[in-house]
Amino acid sequence: MERHTSALALVLADQPDLPVHCVRPNAATKAADWFVRRFPGDVLYAVKANPHPTVLDAVYQAGVRWFDVASIAEIELIALRFDDATLAFMHPVKARSAIRRAYFDFGIRIFAVDSTEELAKIITETGGAKDLHLIVRVAVSSDYAQHKLSGKFGATGTEAVLLLREARAVADELGVSFHVGSQCMRPEAWRIAMDAVSDVIREAGVTIDIVDVGGGFPVAYPGLTPPPLEDYIAEIENAFEQMPVLENADLWCEPGRALCAEAGSHIVRVELRKGDALYLNDGAYGALFDAAHDGLVYPVKLLRETGSPRRPLRPFRLYGPTCDSIDVLQSTFMLPADISEGDYIEFGMTGAYGAALATKFNGFGEYIEAYVDDAPMMSVFGNAPKMPVRPRRTAQIINLA
Repeated sequence: MERHTSALALVLADQPDLPVHCVRPNAATKAADWFVRRFPGDVLYAVKANPHPTVLDAVYQAGVRWFDVASIAEIELIALRFDDATLAFMHPVKARSAIRRAYFDFGIRIFAVDSTEELAKIITETGGAKDLHLIVRVAVSSDYAQHKLSGKFGATGTEAVLLLREARAVADELGVSFHVGSQCMRPEAWRIAMDAVSDVIREAGVTIDIVDVGGGFPVAYPGLTPPPLEDYIAEIENAFEQMPVLENADLWCEPGRALCAEAGSHIVRVELRKGDALYLNDGAYGALFDAAHDGLVYPVKLLRETGSPRRPLRPFRLYGPTCDSIDVLQSTFMLPADISEGDYIEFGMTGAYGAALATKFNGFGEYIEAYVDDAPMMSVFGNAPKMPVRPRRTAQIINLA
């Protein structure tokens, strides 16, 4: 890939005809380093958020050695790249062939489950293995998140209790997991979820070796400024101390967006202006999927030579390049009033789920990739100093009553 000092420098030098994925590996390393040093447990990178090899290498450089994978393709990607990686197959519904290959071909022992049917599949396809680490996903509220994730996965009520008991009978290690939703803006959401999961554990009367608090850690977008991430870590650590689990239980998290959002931005070109409508060369079926289908508002800026006259901003509707009428971003975006055909716009914070969600619908979907050295448009990590890695917990069993 080419390297440029900034997105603006790239545009001035190349005048690209295709959309451009700008990659900032240093931003991913910085974010991963923050979590590795401050989270009091193991950090699993959620590969789905951005599987780009440069981003994977960046989080690995920061010390991440655990990866949340959801498919055989992701398993192969990580296993072939990092010899010392620990992989956790955290998709609650897996093909039988995927379970077999994960266990026998790649040595994976960590499997998520949220139903007795899936548990039976895992037992059968691993040949009744005795070294399984089973993570029971429990449904919790996602009321505090911008993007709800509570409708598809997670065992509830009596179902969760029975599943924990059945999994405990066959698991070498048993864990619980949950997800409070993506881009969660309230640190106390984790405490509320951990309290709810604790009630399920008490009713099941089982010992728990692992608590996985999932993802959902937020980054900053226009109109969405989260509390300091330290507040999230404090809530999780305090709630973990009160959970009815083994004193030496492992604590995990699975950040995806938080580790890679700042590591990417996206350059598009205006192909036509009609009044307050701008037609771009990428959109809903490409790297701007989240802005079209989930209403996410990215930071934007017009890429023009330094010294160009400053124009007042006004709201614009943005459309993608396909012939589909739903190829439109949900929100309006503030851009200079004189923007016109041939101008370039940079969308910031697209490192998470940007390129990963792009398709080739309607014949579009070709991109240029380039490294850029300028800072992300927004950041929740600031200039935080490095800290020593948090110490592990000491072993002792607490009373489960």
